[in-house]
Amino acid sequence: MKNSNWDLDYRAGLTGESKVADLLHLDTVEVKTDRRWKDTGNIYIETECYYKVDDAWKPSGIRVSKATHWAFVLEGIVLIIELYKLQDIVYKLGKAITCNIPPNPSRGYIIKPSQLIESIRQDVNQFDKAMEENIEATWSDSGEWEDIE
Repeated sequence: MKNSNWDLDYRAGLTGESKVADLLHLDTVEVKTDRRWKDTGNIYIETECYYKVDDAWKPSGIRVSKATHWAFVLEGIVLIIELYKLQDIVYKLGKAITCNIPPNPSRGYIIKPSQLIESIRQDVNQFDKAMEENIEATWSDSGEWEDIE
């Protein structure tokens, strides 16, 4: 078992504190409450809505959101994720469905909260490795970890 490295643990702690502070001050968060998730094990993420007036499906949900983050309120916990990461994960791992609830049918994806968390965990493994090797890294705009030179 590897011993703890105080300097790395301290830096990681400071980074975590800073991230939580940033999350608490987000300007644009779209908040969703999926009341059925505890029964189905899934959350529903809308991508299109049917407009009866136009007799057409139009982009909605994560396809048109102006928010930088989405938050899912799930019985005592809140899962907050950056919109671009949510879109990427949902399109890769989600299951496309049509939700035929009148008066506004919609299309979207169902995904398990655990899939979102696991996908994010895998993304940060590269950062964790860099921390262990004492290599500075940063999250790029393209959604990948980059070494700082």
